[in-house]
Amino acid sequence: MSVTQSLQSFKSRNYRLFFGGQSLSMIGSFMTETTCAWLVYSQTESVALLGLIGFLSQVPNLIVSPLAGIWIEQFNRRNILITAQFIMMILSLALAIFALTGIISIWQIICASILQGLLSSVEIPARYAFIMDIIENKEDITNATALHSSLLSGSRIIAPAIAGIIIASLSPGHCFLIDGISYITIITALLAIKVNKLTMVRRNYQNNIWQNLKEGFTYAYYFLPIRSILLLIALLSFLGMPYLRIMPVFAIQILQGDSTTLGFLTGGSGLGALCGGIYLSYQTNLVRLGKIIAFAPAIFGTALITFSLSRSFWFSLMIVPIIGCSYILEYSSSNSVLQIISDDEKRGRLMSIYNMSVMGIIPFGNLFISGLASIFNATNALIFGGLSCIIGSIIFYNMLPKIENLLHPIYVSKGILDE
Repeated sequence: MSVTQSLQSFKSRNYRLFFGGQSLSMIGSFMTETTCAWLVYSQTESVALLGLIGFLSQVPNLIVSPLAGIWIEQFNRRNILITAQFIMMILSLALAIFALTGIISIWQIICASILQGLLSSVEIPARYAFIMDIIENKEDITNATALHSSLLSGSRIIAPAIAGIIIASLSPGHCFLIDGISYITIITALLAIKVNKLTMVRRNYQNNIWQNLKEGFTYAYYFLPIRSILLLIALLSFLGMPYLRIMPVFAIQILQGDSTTLGFLTGGSGLGALCGGIYLSYQTNLVRLGKIIAFAPAIFGTALITFSLSRSFWFSLMIVPIIGCSYILEYSSSNSVLQIISDDEKRGRLMSIYNMSVMGIIPFGNLFISGLASIFNATNALIFGGLSCIIGSIIFYNMLPKIENLLHPIYVSKGILDE
């Protein structure tokens, strides 16, 4: 496949605008995430507090995401996104003012984290649903999802490194300020996107919102491929991804570094994730995605254990890209398969459940792994997480033949495979 084919979703003017607007905005967001973690740990040296901040910033995804799956299919998705981005901009600018005037405190970071989490729990599933709206050729959805994951990963490369440099040379407040300004790009892009008919009400829901929720969860639970994919990505979110939350412990305490060290380690993870996203953008064989979903957690777990045992900065810097690559392979492949195999009238709710399985589970993982790190140590906590991911990979791989048999008629009905 050529480079042009790997960028096939860029044929859509709306997607080009959306992608361009998200580019600067995501860089700013990850700068703020890195800066908050640095401020909390540098002021308190508390691993448990790092876990608490992570919990409070992401736990709304577990509570609000299921409801968001209904809302984003009944209201104007672009307006939802614009509103969420504008409020996030105000929050970042407020943190910038507090930091630059020297009055920022831990409780202000906690409050901002809770509000950001509430907004993200609606914005993330709305964003994925909106991508479905603006891509004219629905065959490009897999490519668009992979490119969006690459953007997410690329931001993780650039943002933490920039944040580390700015914190060292200027101040944390300047990171927050840059983030606040960056939201202007995505808001402008959303206003410029032209959609003939933005989805206001896609389908007829029952009046009982709880019945709608039950229908979505029942659909996800009783179909083995969907249930298995959601459980596996939830496992990685609970026991694997919290490594990012305790990364400052490795950067400062174990590797004897500083904010620049943290930036490079986090950026290295983003570099690997970027490579994984680029690789997926070339994939046209959906059947192969099932094998990627099966093997990626084992690679992730092995790399996580290796990283936890390293005491060399340069060796750690070589390992973190593997962690990032394997996770994005799991994350994006799962996302693509779920979007393609889901029923049209349930896709919004399924993507919200998917977001809940990723972002909603991570905060509990942050608390659990941070707690293990406090009781034992950070190394043993990551070893436990890595081993759990490997076991989950083995279980899914053993179920893969049955899963593929169930998916085959769906692929045939959608014209993806021949009889």
